[in-house]
Amino acid sequence: MLYLKETDWGDASKSSKPTLTAGAWGQFFLDNYATVAEAVAAMADPPFVIIAPTLPNGYAAGLHLAISDASGDSAIFEYIKGELVIHHGREYNVMTNSPTFDEQLALNTYWDKIGGSRFMPGTISAADRFVRTTYYAKQSPKYKDPELALASVFSQMRMVSVPLGLSDEQNPNLSMTLWRTVADQKTKVLYFDSAIFPSVCWVNMSKFDLNEGATPKTIRVERGQPLAGDLSESLKPAEPFKWLGAE
Repeated sequence: MLYLKETDWGDASKSSKPTLTAGAWGQFFLDNYATVAEAVAAMADPPFVIIAPTLPNGYAAGLHLAISDASGDSAIFEYIKGELVIHHGREYNVMTNSPTFDEQLALNTYWDKIGGSRFMPGTISAADRFVRTTYYAKQSPKYKDPELALASVFSQMRMVSVPLGLSDEQNPNLSMTLWRTVADQKTKVLYFDSAIFPSVCWVNMSKFDLNEGATPKTIRVERGQPLAGDLSESLKPAEPFKWLGAE
């Protein structure tokens, strides 16, 4: 899920459907659908309406959602003018922030004609990063070697990241990149790359007990604690959540 200022969830008070908070939107898909096609079919008539908290600027929090699966299928979901808009297909494999996805595609068509080998937009805006990501994702070799494939994806992500400390006062949604993640959906390995610590760590989901009732495990991610290498065996049972000193 990424920020999208153009989001319009619609008026939840006019619907009899159950409500789902915007922050749980992505988790709902993970909990209920095994493939992108299954999720897209279910969203032909969404079983819920989304509610979102009001931000300091007076507008409801805006998000759009991208999902993908091990087959290479993908989809992007946006609520525009109160209606869910779905872009479904393996060709929709890049998402940044604003503007809306259909506008991103239109802008990208323009840059496609120019050709990225001669000139590419280079600002930290989401639209420019969308163009660069799309171009390099198409042009980069499709490595069969897993290590080279992983390195290629990380190099592309670093190339379109916003450098540490950069920001745009007129557009607070344009902020520096603090971390990058890569999910290998075939091997079920999740990689984490901190912008602060120059190292990559990962966890192999195949090594975890994901059955109902299994003990949740966590690993702390905070400044002063560099993380590197395979952490699959380093996770510890989650501690009881504490809030304002209460158990």
